[in-house]
Amino acid sequence: MNIRYSWLLLITLLAVGCNELEQVPQSTASKDAVFGSTGGLELYVNSFYEGTNTGVLPSGNDIIRSDEMADFAARTQVPDFLRDGAYGPRQSTGWDWRPLRNINYFIANNTNPAIPAETRRHYTGLARFFRAWFYFDKVKRFGDVPWINTPQAIDDPTLYNGRDPRAMVMDSVLADLDYATQNIRTTSDNTRSLITKYVAYGFKSRVCLFEGTFRKYRKSYNLGSTADKWLTEAVNAADKVMKEGGFSLNETGGTDKSYRQLFINTTPVTNEIMLSAVSDATLSVYNDANWWWTSATYGARVSLIRTFVNTYLNIDGTPFTDKAGYQTMTFMDEVKNRDKRLQQTIRLGNYTRTNAGATEPAPPVFSYTYTGYMPIKWSLDDTYYDGGTRNINSISTMRYAEILLNYAEAKTELGTLTNDDWAKTVGALRKRAGITGGLSVKPAVADAYLKANYFPDISDPVLLEVRRERGIELALEGFRFPDIIRWNRGPLMEQVWNGFYVPALDKPLDLNEDGKNDVVFYKVKPATQLAGVTYINVAETVNGVANPQRLKNDTSGELTWLSNIPRKWDEKFYLYPIPENDRLLNPKIGQNPGW
Repeated sequence: MNIRYSWLLLITLLAVGCNELEQVPQSTASKDAVFGSTGGLELYVNSFYEGTNTGVLPSGNDIIRSDEMADFAARTQVPDFLRDGAYGPRQSTGWDWRPLRNINYFIANNTNPAIPAETRRHYTGLARFFRAWFYFDKVKRFGDVPWINTPQAIDDPTLYNGRDPRAMVMDSVLADLDYATQNIRTTSDNTRSLITKYVAYGFKSRVCLFEGTFRKYRKSYNLGSTADKWLTEAVNAADKVMKEGGFSLNETGGTDKSYRQLFINTTPVTNEIMLSAVSDATLSVYNDANWWWTSATYGARVSLIRTFVNTYLNIDGTPFTDKAGYQTMTFMDEVKNRDKRLQQTIRLGNYTRTNAGATEPAPPVFSYTYTGYMPIKWSLDDTYYDGGTRNINSISTMRYAEILLNYAEAKTELGTLTNDDWAKTVGALRKRAGITGGLSVKPAVADAYLKANYFPDISDPVLLEVRRERGIELALEGFRFPDIIRWNRGPLMEQVWNGFYVPALDKPLDLNEDGKNDVVFYKVKPATQLAGVTYINVAETVNGVANPQRLKNDTSGELTWLSNIPRKWDEKFYLYPIPENDRLLNPKIGQNPGW
C-alpha cells in the first residue's frame, strides 16, 4: 500500500488535476520524466487511487458512511434528499471532473516506444479501469453525462458540449473494463490495496449486474432488450474470479467470528478481501469508524430498522417471520438462534467492549441508537478508538462474497441458476453464517414477508432469497441505495424507521440479559430512577414539540423514530440534480427530469 503515497513526489510536477469541464492548466513537467520509465508510469497510475483530488476510489471513511442513506437505516435526520423542497440543484454535489483529465492525460501520453508495448498496455489497462470506475459513479448519480476520452485543453470548445446518453456512456465503460481485464498483468497483490486483473473482473461483474438489472426494471429507458447482454457479462466476469482468482470465503474463527473479522482486522483478510482501503499507523493513515458509529454527536447515529432485521433467517434456515408472535417478541428473544451475521452486525447478547483494559458488557446505547439495533460491523471493540480518527482497521472496497452474489443474482435474472450455483454462492454464504438448512437446493416457495414488505412484484422465490442474502451480507457496505435504484424500488425509502418491541411503559429492560437493566421508556419521568439505566421519553410531545421518539401503540409496541416527518419518494429521485453552478457554467448540460 505504501507505494500509493509515493507518487506525490513526482505527480505534483504535473498540473493535470483541475476541473475537466471548467478549467484545465497546461502541464509543466517534462513528459519523459513520467512516460519514459516503468517507474514513472507506476507512480503516475498511483495518483488514480483514493486520497487526493485526482483519486477515484472511495476512501475508508467514504465506505463507512456509504449506507447512511438506505431503506434499512434510521438516522438522526431524514435525508434532505427525501424531504419536499429541502434538496435541489443548489444543494447537489458530485459534478467533479478533476480525476478524469489526469486519467485521460495518462492514456493519451503513454506512447513512449522506450517502454515495451505489453508494459504500456498494462498501465493503460489500469488507467482505463479507473476511468470506468469514475464514469460508473457518475452515471449512477446523474444518468446522462458527457463522455470525454481525451485530455482537453483550456480552450477546447468541446468543454461546453452537452451530455451523452447513458447507454452510450455505459457501452464505453464496458469497453474500458474489457481492455483492463485483458491487459492488466498483475494477478495478485498481497496488500489488497492495488488493482489486479481479478479486481477488474470483479468490478466488471458489479457494473454489469447494475446495468443489466437497471435496464430490465427501469422500463422508461426502453433498454430492456439489452438487459440480458449485460447480465451475461456479469455472470462471465464473476465466473472468471470464482474459477481463477484464488479467493475464498473467510471461515477463520468459526461462524461466530469469521464474518466480522473482515471488517475489523488491521490487515485485510486476504483470502476474501479483494481490494481495501488499508490503514497504516506508521504513515498516520487512519479512519474514524468508531467515532462515527459510537458518537452521540459526530456521526449520523445510523441504526438498522426492525423491518430489515426481521429478514435475518433463523439458524435452521427458516424465515424468522414464520414464527408465531414474532411481531411482539422483545429484543432479548428475537435475536436468539438467528443467522450469526446478526450478532456480528449489531450489538446483542454477550457483546462486550474493552474500556481502559477492562472487559465490560456493551448492550445497545440509546445515546446513539434510535431503534435498538446498533451496528458494530466497522467499529473496533476498544473504547480507545471512539474519540477521534484513530481506527486502524482496513476498510473493504471489494470482497469475494460480493462476487458470489453478483453471480447468483445475474444467473437468477437470466433464469439459469442451478442448485449447484445456489450451493456455491448463497448456500456457501449462509453456511459461513452458521445456517444449517436450505444450503444445497434452491427455494421453491416465495417468502410472504419479503413480498409484502420489499418486492411485491417479484414472485420468483429464488430471486427473493438472493435479494434477501445480498441485503444481509452487504449491509452497511454502500450497496443498498444503488441496489434500490437498479431494482426500481425507490418507495422502499419511505419505510417507517421502526425499532425493537417495547412491551410496556416504565418497564426496565435488560437488553443483554447480564442481570443489569439498561433502558426504560416512559411518558412521565419517574421521580426515582435506577442507577445505570437510560430513560427515554416517548410521550407525544416534549416541551410542546412533537416527540420524534415514540411507541407505535403509544404505551407499547415498536419504537418509531421521526415518523412525524413526512418523506415521499418521487420518480425524480432515481437521479440526482445537476448542480446549479455547473449548469450556469455550461447551460448545454441541462437538468435531470423533475429537478
